[in-house]
Amino acid sequence: MKKFLLSCIALLISISGILASETPQETLRYKVLYKWGLIQKQAGNATITLTRIPDGYKACLYARSEPWADHFYRLRDTLYTSMRPTDMTPTRYERLSNENGRYTHDIVKFTRHADSVKGVSTRLRRPKNSDKTIKTVTKLSAEGVAVDFLSSFYYLRKLDFDSFIQNQSVSLNIFSGKKKEILTITYIKKENVKIDNKIYPAIKLVFRFTSNGRIESSSPLEAWISDDAQRIPLKVVGQLKIGKIQCFYIPDK
Repeated sequence: MKKFLLSCIALLISISGILASETPQETLRYKVLYKWGLIQKQAGNATITLTRIPDGYKACLYARSEPWADHFYRLRDTLYTSMRPTDMTPTRYERLSNENGRYTHDIVKFTRHADSVKGVSTRLRRPKNSDKTIKTVTKLSAEGVAVDFLSSFYYLRKLDFDSFIQNQSVSLNIFSGKKKEILTITYIKKENVKIDNKIYPAIKLVFRFTSNGRIESSSPLEAWISDDAQRIPLKVVGQLKIGKIQCFYIPDK
C-alpha cells in the first residue's frame, strides 16, 4: 500500500500543468480513497508545498494514512527535493518514512557531467520493534535524465502530450532510495472522466515502474489529467491485492 499511496499522491500533485517558473510558491492538498466492491472510504491524505529558493526550487510532500487505516498499515512519509530552476532536475532528495513501525531515512545527492548522472544514497533503517539502526551507502549511476521520486513529476510538466500518438511512451531514470528504477509513461487516449458527478475532458496515461532488467517494481497506475492548457490532475487509480486505491485533487473552496 505504501509505495502505491505515494505514487498516486506524487503523480496527482506533480503533473499539474502550471509551470514551476510561474509558481514561486504553492500549496496543494489531496485525498486517497480505498475501494473494494461497494466499500469506498478515505484511506489517506497529503499536502505538498513548492517554494522558490535562491538557487532553484524546493518541494515537500507529507502523506499520512487516516486513523482507521492506521490499524492495518500506519503511514507517515515526508519527501523533500531540491531542484535546479532550468529543468527541475534534483540536486538533493530526502525521504523520512515511518511505515507500520519501520523507520527509514534516505538521502540522495546528485552530481552531473554531460549526459551522465551519479548519485550517492545514504540510508538509515530501523526495523519494526527494534532499537538498532542500520546504515548503508549505495552509489547509483545513469545516462540521460535522472530524477528522484518526487521531482520526476515536476520534470514531466514539460511534456507535450498533445503531440503524442496512442501508446507512445517516454522513460526516465529514478534514483529511489538505494536503487535505480525506470518510470515509463504511456499516452493512452483522450476521454471524459467523472468526478463528484462532474464530467471533465481528460487525457488518460499509464505509469509503470521497473527495475533490474524490466521487472515491475510496483503495479501500473492509470492517470487522468485535464485536456486543457492547465493539465490539472484529476484522478489516479491502481490495483491492490484486495481492492484498489483512487486519488483525487481537492480544489480550494
